[in-house]
Amino acid sequence: MPEAEVLTAPLVVEFPFTRSLGPVQSAFLTGLRERTVLGVRTTDGKIMVPPVEYDPVTADELRDLVEVAATGTVTTWAWNPEPRRGQPLDTPFAWVLVRLDGADTAVLHALDATGPDAVTTGMRVRVRWAAERTGAITDIACFEPYESSEAAGQVAPHAGEFTDQVTGIVAPARLDYTYSPGRAQTAYINALAERRTVGERCPSCHKVYVPPRGACPTCGVATTDQVEVGPAGTVTTFCIVNIKARNLDIEVPYVYAHIALDGAGLALHGRIGGIPYDQVRMGLRVEPVWTEGGRYPDHYRPTGEPDADYDTYKELV
Repeated sequence: MPEAEVLTAPLVVEFPFTRSLGPVQSAFLTGLRERTVLGVRTTDGKIMVPPVEYDPVTADELRDLVEVAATGTVTTWAWNPEPRRGQPLDTPFAWVLVRLDGADTAVLHALDATGPDAVTTGMRVRVRWAAERTGAITDIACFEPYESSEAAGQVAPHAGEFTDQVTGIVAPARLDYTYSPGRAQTAYINALAERRTVGERCPSCHKVYVPPRGACPTCGVATTDQVEVGPAGTVTTFCIVNIKARNLDIEVPYVYAHIALDGAGLALHGRIGGIPYDQVRMGLRVEPVWTEGGRYPDHYRPTGEPDADYDTYKELV
């Protein structure tokens, strides 16, 4: 019988990262909104852009803000021929490190250029400001080539005070990738579609892994001997969930538990239903409940059997 094709699927992990800003970062981002680039003077007199609140060498608190120019010099670069979602430009561009005039460190951003032949280390560039600015690094839309002689690099002290200071930011974090569960978990997922739960037994220690991992993490040997387990099992440990998750249509409170299916060598997790949340307990015997067309159990419910003795599942807690 030919081996089943290994599954793959696109996955997206996305969440908003919210953080508050200290006085230095607040001034820097608010300054960008006002088309002003601020740096901070370190203990040894160097100007850091973007600014930080503590000296990276001495750990001293830094508050001496200065204004630097919106022009600078490319110190190094890399061409990006295929921009991805959410990047500064939707046409090919260069990632560049730019040392702004007056600064001693470089800032990373995009350079709008016609091609890699148009980018060189040492070229002069300037900030292209975004048409709408909100107090974020994206207020710098990108850098663009700038024909000028080297600037003198003078800086001016700045109080870092603006009207309506930016005090916090929300940065969306997103990771797009293609996931493959591999041979062992592909067989597990395909079996679930048939309302069966299949694990794999280690040929050395004989533990049955559900879901299977393709190898025994204890013995370090491959697992290929498939074993059908369950469908019933025993609650080993559990928790009561009181906070409703986004995009999950389940009323709180509800119980999420580790369930040791009969014949399995370790517990998997699942939601417990069909019983008041405050009556769920260790040792409760449960069985899967499938929805029409579901590819995995929607939840587990009590079987009506007597509770399992602790000694029968204590090694799986």
